Amino acid sequence: MTHLDIQVLNEKIKEASTFVDTLRQELSHTIIGQDYMVSRLLLGLLSNGHILLEGVPGLAKTLAIKSLASAIHARFSRIQFTPDLLPADLIGTMIYNPKAMDFSVKKGPLFANFILADEINRAPAKVQSALLEAMQEKQVTIGEDTFVLPDPFLVLATQNPIEQEGTYRLPEAQSDRFMLKCVIQYPSFEEERKIIRQNTTTGFPTINPVTTLEEIRAARSLVREVYMDEKIEKYILDIVFATRDPETARLPKLKPLIQYGGSPRASINLALAAKTYAFLQHRGYVVPEDIRSIAYDVLRHRIGLTYEAEAENIKPENIIADILNKTDVP
Repeated sequence: MTHLDIQVLNEKIKEASTFVDTLRQELSHTIIGQDYMVSRLLLGLLSNGHILLEGVPGLAKTLAIKSLASAIHARFSRIQFTPDLLPADLIGTMIYNPKAMDFSVKKGPLFANFILADEINRAPAKVQSALLEAMQEKQVTIGEDTFVLPDPFLVLATQNPIEQEGTYRLPEAQSDRFMLKCVIQYPSFEEERKIIRQNTTTGFPTINPVTTLEEIRAARSLVREVYMDEKIEKYILDIVFATRDPETARLPKLKPLIQYGGSPRASINLALAAKTYAFLQHRGYVVPEDIRSIAYDVLRHRIGLTYEAEAENIKPENIIADILNKTDVP
């Protein structure tokens, strides 16, 4: 691609991504602070990737995705995951009609554009596997029939990091299906002051639709046109390969700490997330800083730690930081 082509593409992206600012502005009416979470929600939406959110209760996780659904006039479902949940509670089931003497399909709450899977790690393996098919295949099977899920279909799953009793750890195969794992922090002092005022006065703000599902689908197609240079591709591969073979990446001290590294899905998602991040910045090309900005979210749940790392209280974030600091930036 020539310099002129990139310039033309950049102008095209700049014009097509203006709705992002309108969307952010509308969400700011109900979501105070949490710019990082809103940014990652938009990133997941435009790159067609699911998000795993980790944070203590009360950080506006439910409110954020509900507001996003309202802002684009989409269907929203909240599913509280509990140990007694069944797959049919998610996808639906066959109902017998005595008058017609046949079975009809009753679709479950999974048939929506935005799914909030609250405390996903509280549900048993059968329920998680039912959600896994929906996330990966964008379809569900009820009886002998297969039903395609709405487009867009975004799963936002939450985990509570402070209460682990009675929870089921997400299998590596399932956590790998999430494009991003985001760790949500507390708001700042001034942000929390505004939150108090907003929630203790009459008339909580409402969200109005400011964009359409068609515009979101068009933006998704355009995201894939964002230019990525071969040097950026190599940079992504260098980072991911360093999680698998740290010795070759001149990081021998990490070898005893890593049980397994990122799969090819990590490379794909890092590239796609970088393109989407550039789109959100109204840019038609990817720069190294885009990779560094989203590397933690893409990789933190894809690096398996050894017992030695856990004993030394080393987190995946520490390993990612070492890799980013050591990897040559193009």
